[in-house]
Amino acid sequence: MPHYTLQSDVSLAARNTLRVPARAAWLAELTDAAGLADLLARPEAQGRVLALGSGSNILFTGDFDGLVVRLATRGIEVTDTGRVRVAAGENWDAFVRWALAHGYAGLENLILIPGSVGAAPIQNIGAYGAEVRDFVHSVEAWDCRAQQFVRFDNAACAFAYRDSVFKRQPQRFIVTHVEFTLPRARPLLLEYAGVRQELDAMGIGDPDHVQVAAAVERLRRRKLPDPAVLGNAGSFFKNPIISAAQAVYFRQEYPTAPVYPLGGGKAKLSAAWLLEYCGFKGARAGDAGFSEQHALVLVNHGAATGKQLWELAARARAAVTDRFGLTLVPEPVVL
Repeated sequence: MPHYTLQSDVSLAARNTLRVPARAAWLAELTDAAGLADLLARPEAQGRVLALGSGSNILFTGDFDGLVVRLATRGIEVTDTGRVRVAAGENWDAFVRWALAHGYAGLENLILIPGSVGAAPIQNIGAYGAEVRDFVHSVEAWDCRAQQFVRFDNAACAFAYRDSVFKRQPQRFIVTHVEFTLPRARPLLLEYAGVRQELDAMGIGDPDHVQVAAAVERLRRRKLPDPAVLGNAGSFFKNPIISAAQAVYFRQEYPTAPVYPLGGGKAKLSAAWLLEYCGFKGARAGDAGFSEQHALVLVNHGAATGKQLWELAARARAAVTDRFGLTLVPEPVVL
């Protein structure tokens, strides 16, 4: 019995959080990873194949002329080893809340990030000083080239800043499950981007993991637009990484610019600050725009097409390059 449904010529407008109009030649809704072998052997899958979770990390600039596999798989289980194995189609924020409710620590700074669990290791999602790679034990995926299921341990995932082996080979691997090592206790991350100040405003001096999650949620709701209200894909560009020596000169030229030391002779700049400096916070071209709340968030005010959004993003990139000599790299996949 197949574990999927298959339709032709399907709208993707409601299946991406930027809410841009696009159509897929074929769309499969997969409810069990066991159906992948059968699905991908079909004639409809012999061209381009795109795995899609909640569509929170993608910008369609036109129609997709292949097969879109929407992962609607579900399941969270604690294994015999004490690790937590999660189906790729589970909602990331719901999983973080599940983990906190079951006494696990570590994911609190990653609360309210839109997207699916399967997308988390692909993007190596991160926020407020935390990254998911610190908790991923292994990733299970379908290898479209070898036509078999494969398993990656943490090292084999080749995690980097908003990057992984899965992102570098997007047409090859379809993530099906992620296994996490979640501690019951872990030092809190409180020094990044106002977390401690938010806790102080809440009257909490000695927080636990659940209270840190509440503080991060308050910060995110205040600073970032809700995709359910205003179409967006979260942070649209990566923060540029430069050498520590370059960072010294940058701070001399722009004393108010945020610069975050990374160790290893590297430093990170704020892409939001660069964009705001160039005048793009709240900028708008028709219904394509940048958020008035956060310059790093590209938004769809209603009827913008993916092409129009990408044109505005390209203008912003060019302005940053002209002013600072830096090239901003998009976080979402642009198709």
